[in-house]
Amino acid sequence: MIGTRSRASELPEPETNHEKLALKAFKKVGLHDDEDVKFMLKGSKLKKVKSGTWKKNRWLKLQEDGLSIWCESRNKAPTFSVMDIRDVQEGHQSEVMKKHGNSFSEKQCFTIVFVGSRTTLDLVAGSEEEGRRWVQGLKKLIRRVESMSQREKIEHLIHQHLEKADKNNDNKISFKEVKNLLMMINLKVDDDYIDSLFQRCDKSKTNKLEEQEIEEFCNLLMQRPELEEIFQRYLGKEQWLTVGEMENFLKEQKEMVTKEICLSIMQKYGLNDNAKQNQLLTQDGFMMYLLSPDGDVFNSSHDQVFQDMTQPLSHYFISTSHNTYLMEDQLGGPSSTEAYIRALLRGCRCVELDCWEGPNGEPIIYHGYTLTSKILFKDVITTIRDYAFTVSLYPVILSLENHCGVEQQIVMAQHLKEILGDMLVTAPIDGKVPNELPSPEKLKRKILIKGKKLQSCGPTSDQLEETADEYEEENVKNEKKSKKKLTSELSDLVIYCQSTHFHSFDQTWSRQTAHETSSFAETKAKKLIAENGSTFIIHNTLQLSKVYPLGSRVDSSNFNPQEMWNGGCQLVALNFQKPGMEMDLNKGKFRQNGRSGYILKPSFMRDRSIQFDPSRPVPGSGLNRKQLTINIITAQQLPKVNKDKKNSIVDPLVRVEVYGVPDDNATQKTSHIENNGFNPVWNEVLRFTISVPELALIRFVVEDYDATTSNDFIGQFTLPFTSVKEGYRHIHLLSRDAAPLSPATLFVRLKIKNV
Repeated sequence: MIGTRSRASELPEPETNHEKLALKAFKKVGLHDDEDVKFMLKGSKLKKVKSGTWKKNRWLKLQEDGLSIWCESRNKAPTFSVMDIRDVQEGHQSEVMKKHGNSFSEKQCFTIVFVGSRTTLDLVAGSEEEGRRWVQGLKKLIRRVESMSQREKIEHLIHQHLEKADKNNDNKISFKEVKNLLMMINLKVDDDYIDSLFQRCDKSKTNKLEEQEIEEFCNLLMQRPELEEIFQRYLGKEQWLTVGEMENFLKEQKEMVTKEICLSIMQKYGLNDNAKQNQLLTQDGFMMYLLSPDGDVFNSSHDQVFQDMTQPLSHYFISTSHNTYLMEDQLGGPSSTEAYIRALLRGCRCVELDCWEGPNGEPIIYHGYTLTSKILFKDVITTIRDYAFTVSLYPVILSLENHCGVEQQIVMAQHLKEILGDMLVTAPIDGKVPNELPSPEKLKRKILIKGKKLQSCGPTSDQLEETADEYEEENVKNEKKSKKKLTSELSDLVIYCQSTHFHSFDQTWSRQTAHETSSFAETKAKKLIAENGSTFIIHNTLQLSKVYPLGSRVDSSNFNPQEMWNGGCQLVALNFQKPGMEMDLNKGKFRQNGRSGYILKPSFMRDRSIQFDPSRPVPGSGLNRKQLTINIITAQQLPKVNKDKKNSIVDPLVRVEVYGVPDDNATQKTSHIENNGFNPVWNEVLRFTISVPELALIRFVVEDYDATTSNDFIGQFTLPFTSVKEGYRHIHLLSRDAAPLSPATLFVRLKIKNV
């Protein structure tokens, strides 16, 4: 029942078993006594804003489990999880609020931003006090979710389904209702097994489970026998791990081993004060350790910037977005400043702005000669200023596609200087034209302009022809040849990234300078890499190269970026709004180095004296071949693919894909497990030989097997080979749009050896 808005008060006493269980779960969240959270439990009538004319009243209420929010909706599922929220923005920060929220006080307005592609929720509270309560309460819950253990998340998931399973609302769970519960959590098991668990928990012998019995049943479901087996393997005489036994385990994990590290783990994951005091680790603490970031397949030290950031920009792969302003397809979808926010918050460091003549003397951004909507250039620049350095402090490149006349080019230059201020690079940082590009470190918190540049004597006919040739070559804008005059005001802002037409390596090398940047359609780049791979890599040691999707990709699909990284291309531009394998690779590659958006190239791609050809890597030329062995052991809490079908349960299989130089590309998969997405067991071993590990990406994909049609995607996780941790590891899966699928995981064992 949705309550009316009122001031926070004491939580009501739970009346039913389900309410008692929900309250228990809520207390584990740890915020049940918080005044803001108690206010949210009462519910509020808020105003949802979509446009100037679309403003509707909507109820919002925190549910009794403390982590689900009921939101009155006409189209979407009414309940969403706090785990799905990325951020809460106060005031008029979102595009919708900037345009349509000015009639309300900023303290009444807030925006809920979700992970993945779910549309943001723009809300207006009835008062400033109400707005403050919701913003503070949501932020507290988000921080709590970030600190929750994997076990707590699984408990939350099961409790979410308990009330749904109790069909007759008698606050007890019958055998039939237990089967329904298991179906809801994606598990179909033999009736005899369910019966044995049921009878074990039915202490009252009423053939129904009540409060404590339900709790015990849930605990039995959450058991992890494979983790218990590993724990037992390293035990001595007692039922807990000593420092010495923990050292033995960490050696097997290929971790750094010292007594201090072991004691730190015991203090961090010890659930028992007595065990902590006696320098011991219990089984529950050991399981918590394996489910934590310390037990993750991704090397947690790579969550920080760990690479040398003092080398020239051309020595880095740089996270790059194509047609950044688009939210959907290339022909009729919306353009939005929200698309820039999403890209920048994902670590993107090069964004694109297609600039056209707009009304009232103001330049606009949209996909020219299409039905995509239009946004103001100045609004985009303001958004970039506000979000450029939220995730990464390293430089952002604005790739300008300039289709404006003289007057509006001058306006563009004014907006860039006035809005960006000292962030904008308007002169060489050391006062002279460099022999090489400056480093990301020297350009921290700086914004660079990539575009055409006039020579000191003005634009030459060759320059104007290059401009026309580039538009014709890209064939993206469907634009007739035009030779627009470039103004000095805009040209003067191009310092380090001068757009220059590429003719040939011989012609380019005869006059190659560090500040010139060439753009290549995906087909042209692939051809150059195939025919002149080592030459292209040497070219890219000094200059930046940008690769963009073909104009025929009107659905915003992407090419495989790995092929372009193999050629040393730094600015590999992808449609960030289009989920799929290609964006999985991009997100996986740039997950490392603190999500800074800059990845240092391998040494053999930075040294001009080395002839590295990705199509024909030569063994013994500084390359270190590896064998990767992966034991796919189990999975946990895989989500349903078809949630609308009550009896639909997944038949999961795991596919492991390697992306790198052509010799390393490979795919292997496990068998499928029937009717078990809750805790399937494989224990199957896959092996890969990797000749150039510095360039390789490993992609774990979980699918729902189908004998008659293509398999359905369940989740995936991609990471660089160089970020893989050996030993027993959990892989925390992501959805198709890169949102966490928490608490869904794979449990694997990895070994790496030289070959």
